[in-house]
Amino acid sequence: MLKFSRLPIAILALTIATPVLAQTATSPSAASPATPAKPPMTADAPRSGAAVDINTATAAELKSLPGMTEADATKLIQARPYRDVNELVSKKVVPETEFARIKDRITVHPKS
Repeated sequence: MLKFSRLPIAILALTIATPVLAQTATSPSAASPATPAKPPMTADAPRSGAAVDINTATAAELKSLPGMTEADATKLIQARPYRDVNELVSKKVVPETEFARIKDRITVHPKS
């Protein structure tokens, strides 16, 4: 019986598995099916100099704020709606030091 080297089999396994793993990594997660899908950022999306509305911003837009992490963006989204930007501190969504860094870059537009 032929003996197969482990290296070619491992390379073959990786060649087959890589596209599957890549597809899994790039597909949208099913972690939050209750939230509606947000459109991707376009040219109309806020730039780094524009104020970000914390009631409507996507996680990606929130993470563009200085010091904002994925966990912070998730907490901020879960604590919506906001009537005032100062509610980020009063609801204990972000610490005061982080709020001081982002307060000039965020806004709250009233829900119409």
